[in-house]
Amino acid sequence: MPAVELSYASGVSDVPLLGDTIGENLERTASRFPDQDALVEVSTGRRWTYREFLAEVDVVAAGLLEAGVAKGDRVGIWGPNRAEWTLTQYATARIGAILVNINPAYRSHELEFVLNQAGVRMLVSAKSFKSSDYVAIVEEVRGRCAALDEVVYFDDPSWQRLLDAGRAADRERVRSVRSTLSADDAINIQYTSGTTGFPKGATLSHHNILNNGFFVGELCGY
Repeated sequence: MPAVELSYASGVSDVPLLGDTIGENLERTASRFPDQDALVEVSTGRRWTYREFLAEVDVVAAGLLEAGVAKGDRVGIWGPNRAEWTLTQYATARIGAILVNINPAYRSHELEFVLNQAGVRMLVSAKSFKSSDYVAIVEEVRGRCAALDEVVYFDDPSWQRLLDAGRAADRERVRSVRSTLSADDAINIQYTSGTTGFPKGATLSHHNILNNGFFVGELCGY
């Protein structure tokens, strides 16, 4: 039987679909615009140029590898918008791990369901949000989540340890993983609202995430 190949219908457009991974796209952008702003966190005033952002993404990516996260592993992220959320999104993409976005409003039964259904190995989380004590909720469900090996909290020594491990690691490990990745690889699991039951996970790839963002930019004239 011949090998199955994917094809994409791009509609009527003179602009071809992008065919690279998120990591490759970031590298190319950092090469073209190294000193332009890549990420600005208004609430704290923190800023990263593309050069700085790529370097910090690779620190987080190397830290994840040092923690045993491998291509295809699920890394959950739970919390409100913050710079570290974006760094983690790109870092997981750099090493082929699948980021599982977890709704900040979830209660314990919803968190437990998603962690188990997605098989989340590592959870990266805020410590709290609004009236929710995330640490207490995680501890409540952790023992019932068989795949969950490690929890890392922002604004906590566990996050700093991950960064320290990444800075001390051989960054070549991140670059070597790059050659094993494909734009068609699953890179994200996004859960629906679950209005008629538990949420349902939709799998996204480098290809559709990049092209969605790129063509929105094209439409808006960026």
